[in-house]
Amino acid sequence: MYQPLEAQSTALKAAGIAISLVRRVPSPLRSIADQVVRSASSVPANLSEGHGRFGKDRQYHYSVAYGSAKEVDVHLRILLEAGVLDESRTKIALDLFDSVRAMTWRLIHPK
Repeated sequence: MYQPLEAQSTALKAAGIAISLVRRVPSPLRSIADQVVRSASSVPANLSEGHGRFGKDRQYHYSVAYGSAKEVDVHLRILLEAGVLDESRTKIALDLFDSVRAMTWRLIHPK
């Protein structure tokens, strides 16, 4: 039976929150919201793909997931500073992505 990574489960939750946050972003900021959708969905997708790969290919996908988690963090913070996102829900998403980055870092750099 397939066992998903804890990082992937957390990333799915974080992505769902992030995507729901940007659904009604005003049009002048829509391109940033679109980047949130792409980068947020990339995190669990690359964790999943990496989990099914081996060697350098696995590390590559985990690295992409890590980078996407950093990217979505910045885009959410920009939209938060612009005053178009709910602060408490955004903080939840940011905290979840921070946890994902920590877990993913350990996948990239095992002891």
